[in-house]
Amino acid sequence: MRILVSGASIAGPVLAYWLTRHGHEVTVVERSPVLRKTGGHAVDLFKPAMDISERMGVLPRIEALATGTTRLTYLREGTRKPISADVTKLFAAASDRHVEVMRDDLSEIYYDATRADVEYVFGDSIASIGDEVGFEVGAPRRFDLVIGADGLHSNVRRLVFGEVGKTFVGAYLAVLSVPRDLGVPGEMTGHIGPGRTAAVYGARHLDDARAVFLFRSPELSYHHRDTARQKELLREAFAAMHGEVDSWLEHLDGDGAFYFDSITQLREDTWSRGRVALVGDAAYCPGPAIGGSTSLAVLGAYVLAGELSTGADHQAAFARYEDEMRDIVHMSRAFALGTAKTLIPSTRLGVSGLVRGAQLLTSLPSWLIRPLAKLNSKGVRMHDSMRVEDYECQGAATAAP
Repeated sequence: MRILVSGASIAGPVLAYWLTRHGHEVTVVERSPVLRKTGGHAVDLFKPAMDISERMGVLPRIEALATGTTRLTYLREGTRKPISADVTKLFAAASDRHVEVMRDDLSEIYYDATRADVEYVFGDSIASIGDEVGFEVGAPRRFDLVIGADGLHSNVRRLVFGEVGKTFVGAYLAVLSVPRDLGVPGEMTGHIGPGRTAAVYGARHLDDARAVFLFRSPELSYHHRDTARQKELLREAFAAMHGEVDSWLEHLDGDGAFYFDSITQLREDTWSRGRVALVGDAAYCPGPAIGGSTSLAVLGAYVLAGELSTGADHQAAFARYEDEMRDIVHMSRAFALGTAKTLIPSTRLGVSGLVRGAQLLTSLPSWLIRPLAKLNSKGVRMHDSMRVEDYECQGAATAAP
């Protein structure tokens, strides 16, 4: 089949890789004129996504570009004594196999794995979907299927599905590029108070460091492309927290990369209509930074490509894909809501409980942490419960009817 994929971040290239392996002819269209370098935050790949990446042959490169963060050091707002925790033990509780990597690096790795076999069209976007697909720049073209892998603010979803159910989690995430000497490779240092957390971290291979901000708020009024308004809102949210946080925010006036978005869940359980389907954050975002959305996107792309490999009936394949992903999506949503409450506590007592709990967990011997965590597969071990089927690669696929 001739398949058009919208979005060249994470889910799009992973989907393109496996569709191509299964014999399909794939085109990926990306609004950005070049591969996006958003200066985004570090993301987590848990065991299922690492297994899929290993099958793609890219895991060694991912591991080589891991952030290497091993320690968290936080100062509670209004106190003078920092508290530290061992990150490796925290993630040992969550997953048997895990790596933290910068989102931009991961996107480039997946793109490099596909660009020899996949047609990429940068600087364009889908304008309409009918018998032909219309583009904002290029001439109309015919495709058998169209897949939206274009993120939380998906253009494909808007064109085909209109408004869908969403849940605002009550918090926001921002990431800012700051000078490299402000971050220590291997350590995340920051400040935490009721309703807000700010931290900075570096990595050996980065030319800069990243300051990350999480804060609770009623839903704010801004456009997702209005960076000036977003920076104003961020300054307001972290006013008078600490002089060090103020120094990070001074770099908002520079030309470094900046990311800002609400932590919002998509609540729909149907991700296909006709010959169009959605994958990754475009379909079932559980909430940026709190629900394992990157691993979920990698798995969803793999499953969708695998189901499309089993026959020419794309609607049956879409239905199987939805059935296969639905339970883990529901678990990710529930996990994300709990994580938001934990990571951004709204009271001083909650802040104290969070940092003391992290300290207590990392004080336990490593041999004890993982067995205890495995008792809760729908909680902290939720990510490793994602199942990776073994789809056998098919030959050339038959075009959809």
